[in-house]
Amino acid sequence: MPVIIRPAKASDEPALGRMGAALAHQHHGFDAQRFMVPDDVESGYRWWLGKEARRPDEAVVLVAELDGDVVGYCYGRLEGVDWNMLLDKHGALHDIWVEEKARGTGTGQLLAEAMVQRLTDMGAPRVVLSTAAKNESARRLFERLGWRPTMVEMTRETPPRS
Repeated sequence: MPVIIRPAKASDEPALGRMGAALAHQHHGFDAQRFMVPDDVESGYRWWLGKEARRPDEAVVLVAELDGDVVGYCYGRLEGVDWNMLLDKHGALHDIWVEEKARGTGTGQLLAEAMVQRLTDMGAPRVVLSTAAKNESARRLFERLGWRPTMVEMTRETPPRS
């Protein structure tokens, strides 16, 4: 069966929480000093993504379904002018996750392209995203889909306070 991309619904919240937690743990594994993993991260993502899915004028939460199972999600928002980041109005793709069993099926590409279309329909003139420096497969996907590097985040730990 083909992968189906659709808006998330309330019954998807447990899967969203599980996948959001997996994404948080993946990033924490890339750099534990930079990426936090909050207590009860799964219920936090379930709450956050469920709340965002109920705000269709500002946020987009999409899921990918394969053979009746939710195997991925993508979360983005329509953002206004951001003086700190020197960004005009834009869409922001914040999260994308594809379960291991669905990787290599084009699910990530379908989610990303559907997100760009939804944010474009909401009025975004561009879509901006960040990806972990060590997440080479995601960076390759995004570059293949037309994103270009524009910023490099750098982190430096401060010395302990005495």
